[in-house]
Amino acid sequence: MDKVKVGIIGCGKISSIYMENCQKFEILDLVACADLDLERAKEQADKYNIPSVYTTEQLLNDPEIEIVINLTIPAVHADVCLKAIEAGKHVYVEKPLAVTREEGRQVLSAAREKGVLVGSAPETFFGSGIQTVLKLIEEGVIGEPVAATSFMMGRGHEHWHPDPEFYYAAGGGPMFDMGPYYLTALVQLLGPIRTVSGMTGKALVERTITSEKKSGNKIPVQIPTHVAGTLRFENGAIATLITSFDIFGGSNLPHIEIYGTLGTIQVPDPNNFGGPVKFRLMGQNEWTEQKLLSGYDQNTRGIGPADMAYAIRTGRKHRASGELAYHVLEAMWAFHDSSDTHSFYEMKSTCTRPEALPIGLAPYTLD
Repeated sequence: MDKVKVGIIGCGKISSIYMENCQKFEILDLVACADLDLERAKEQADKYNIPSVYTTEQLLNDPEIEIVINLTIPAVHADVCLKAIEAGKHVYVEKPLAVTREEGRQVLSAAREKGVLVGSAPETFFGSGIQTVLKLIEEGVIGEPVAATSFMMGRGHEHWHPDPEFYYAAGGGPMFDMGPYYLTALVQLLGPIRTVSGMTGKALVERTITSEKKSGNKIPVQIPTHVAGTLRFENGAIATLITSFDIFGGSNLPHIEIYGTLGTIQVPDPNNFGGPVKFRLMGQNEWTEQKLLSGYDQNTRGIGPADMAYAIRTGRKHRASGELAYHVLEAMWAFHDSSDTHSFYEMKSTCTRPEALPIGLAPYTLD
């Protein structure tokens, strides 16, 4: 199968793992990178032996590049995606798909008109952790799923991140930062969402940076930093989700638990690819740890673009699709809309539940 040539736009911190992993998948050929900071792009190209360093315009004009991986900041995700689509490229973008639902719809519409694919992180649900949970659910180990709980409980990023301001500005907050991991995992395990209810708040109106680069600087908090609510899925299951930057003393709550008519499954951190999977059936007093399926239990960001590349070559559907990403984007906004209007939010979009990964393939192959 012919390799698919790939170019990366955005050479910040997250680009390293993509550059490393894109060169492991047999279907991908990483040939170029671009960044507004050309020196940063050159440094990454030298470090990961990437042949070409381009401006964004040069990368989009290279006729051999088929997939653009968009690793820019969220505020320009949609703009860069639209430019890549206009250039006739398939595009895979870091989460979220876009900042607003309108931008997300524009990206999907433009891709349909051009006949190209859109994909989006997170692809952590490809990992052996969530894939193992999916297999247990599909085999009926816990019976029919009826409910779930999910918790992302943290104190915010100003104590470690060198530039944390954007986490507290429009388009930031715990839901838009970490919600994609939790919601994407829940959709993979339970299917699409039908109804959302939410409440939002914030503990502080100002945050003080304590990380070294900007220690002592103040950040005005412009967005909710605690988002809590419930989701009803199309299959009838009801989930509770809390994402928070206001948990200053830590928490021992599980990342995700799925409750079925016959038992419970503990799901590993959806921000990771591996992690322990445990289940306990009705009448049992002890948890059983399930051996993970063979596959990807380490940080394998870049697997989403690889899956898209197979889809390009074979015509099958790709798993981390734009439709899935838009469904998650709409759900994130739904929590805020529900809180603002004191009403339930009925989802306008739906998506196809991604297919499980095949078992037993050679490493870094997906078909």
